[in-house]
Amino acid sequence: MIIPVNKPSGYTSHDIVAGLRRAIGGKVKIGHTGTLDPMCTGVLPVLTENYTKLSDIFPSDKAYICKICLGIVTDTEDITGEVISKSEVNVTEDEFKAVLSKFIGEIDQVPPMYSSVKKNGVPLYKLARKGVSVEREARRIKIYDIVYNGPLEEADTYSFTVYCSSGTYIRTLCADIGNALGCGACMGALERISSNGITLDRCYDYNDLLILAENGMIDKIAISFESAFAHLDVITIPESGRVYYLNGGIISASRIVGVELKPETDYIACAEDGLVLGLAHTDKGRSVKSLWNK
Repeated sequence: MIIPVNKPSGYTSHDIVAGLRRAIGGKVKIGHTGTLDPMCTGVLPVLTENYTKLSDIFPSDKAYICKICLGIVTDTEDITGEVISKSEVNVTEDEFKAVLSKFIGEIDQVPPMYSSVKKNGVPLYKLARKGVSVEREARRIKIYDIVYNGPLEEADTYSFTVYCSSGTYIRTLCADIGNALGCGACMGALERISSNGITLDRCYDYNDLLILAENGMIDKIAISFESAFAHLDVITIPESGRVYYLNGGIISASRIVGVELKPETDYIACAEDGLVLGLAHTDKGRSVKSLWNK
C-alpha cells in the first residue's frame, strides 16, 4: 500500500511508521519515503510490503511552505535549537524578496551537523549531540523555484514556498539566506506540501489513519500504484514474453507497440489484457526490463 500521511508536529518519521505498524498488526513490512524533522508537518508517504521497494523509484522532488526568522542563529538551524546569536535586523521586505532569487537553480549546500548524513559511518547528529563539529562536504542540490508568500505577524519573519530536489535541507537554506542578508536566520516552521508526486490535499491526519488501521480499513484510503505513477507513459508487454519479462528477462524494443520508447526512461508496464504488471525501464538501446513487479 501507499499510505498518504499528513504528519503532525512533535512526531519523528520513525514514530509515524512504528505507530502504523502497531495499528495494522502482524509483521507488516513498512517504511517511509523521506524523513521529516519532528517539528515539521505535512506529506509523509508510507509504504507497506512490496511497495517499500518503490521508495527509491518515486519522483523525488518536494515542495515546502517555510517560515523564516531573521536575526536568530541556532545550532540546529531551526527555532527548536540552542540560540547561538541574535542580531539586529535591518532588512526591508524588498531586500528579503530580492535575495530569494539568488538561491534558485543548482547550488552547493553543506548538510547541517544535526542531520542523518554520516561521517565515517556515524550520523552527524550523534556527533553534534556530543558537541563535536566536523567538516562536511557540500552537496549539489537544485532549487526549482522560491515563491515569496509575504511577511508574518511576528517581527522579521517571512513565509515562502520552495520547490526543490530531494536531499535539500530547508533549515540550511534558511541559514544561508540569513548569511546572505548579513543578519543570520533560522527556520521557524515547515510544512511539506508535496513529496514523491503526492500532494497534501491527498493526505490523511495521522490519528485518523490509526483508527482506520486498527479497524482493518486503511486500504480504503491507500493511493493506488497507477495513481502514484500516472505521470508515466504505458507500454504493453507481449503475452509471449510476459513470464520471461516478470522473471527478469529483457524484452526487445521491437516487440513493444504503441509507444516510441525513449532510452533510460521508466514506464508503467501492462499485459495485453490490460492487467498492470508494474514498472519497466528502458536501457540505452531501448530494450525493456522490469524495474518493479506489482
